[in-house]
Amino acid sequence: MRSRELAIVHAVDGVDLDIRRGETLGLVGESGCGKSTLGRAILQLVRPTAGEVRFDGIELTILGETELRPLRRRMQMVFQDPFGSLNPRMTVGEAVAEPMFVHRLANSSESRGRVAELFRTVGLNPDMLDRFPHEFSGGQRQRIGIARALAAEPDFIVCDEPVSALDVSIQAQIVNLLEALRDRLGLTYLFVAHDLAVVRHLSDRIAVMYLGQIVEIAPKLSLYASPLHPYTRALLSAAPVPDRAVESRRQRTLLQGEVPSPLHPPNGCRLHPRCHLAQARCAIEQPMMREIRPGHHAACHFAG
Repeated sequence: MRSRELAIVHAVDGVDLDIRRGETLGLVGESGCGKSTLGRAILQLVRPTAGEVRFDGIELTILGETELRPLRRRMQMVFQDPFGSLNPRMTVGEAVAEPMFVHRLANSSESRGRVAELFRTVGLNPDMLDRFPHEFSGGQRQRIGIARALAAEPDFIVCDEPVSALDVSIQAQIVNLLEALRDRLGLTYLFVAHDLAVVRHLSDRIAVMYLGQIVEIAPKLSLYASPLHPYTRALLSAAPVPDRAVESRRQRTLLQGEVPSPLHPPNGCRLHPRCHLAQARCAIEQPMMREIRPGHHAACHFAG
């Protein structure tokens, strides 16, 4: 009997980036490109099979769970699904207080006042502490998720598509809340999203991801005004513009075909089967990330 071969997916492959203290780095790309996996790998919720993750100069991948615990307090996550990320058997007050107990930041007598303060911070009425998650709307649950992340008094928060499951009318409220909290508390964010308008509003720099790799990273004004990578141009040209006159004059960048399977990514540049700029070298030689303009990097043979 032949042994069954297992396919291996390299969800994140060769990513090299840094996030500066106090900034928001936006991470965008199509569904399945590895954005959420990258965020979870940074927090060590998913252990990477190779490479390094450094937080405040400390190498995380070599640490055991006991050694990681004090660092986990400083690194928190706001999850995408406000419906599935809360325990339905716990009151929302208990859910927000749990990180305080885990990291010994408060005892039971102190926690209720602290949770009430956090509820006010995220725009919720402290009188609702004893209710259960099913009694709240999606936007309210996401505010509870943000309060739970803040309960550990973190320095760095990964926001994993925190508004994609919410109504458009609620999304702006949550983004404005995250922005206000960053400015008030001095937080650092990795903001994962596929909505380019949301990322533009909140981010200082933006990294664009395709099939597990970063293909462009730049300050947001530079990236939106003059994108260098064909994939970034395609993403931006697909985003609607509310001005009809501007929309009618825009030049479209269209990609051919479908996204290749991450089980068998193309050789060379991973975008080359879909790229209108592709030449023979693109199928053989993987482009290196290089600085084209000050602070603006792209991984394309023809960027510049």
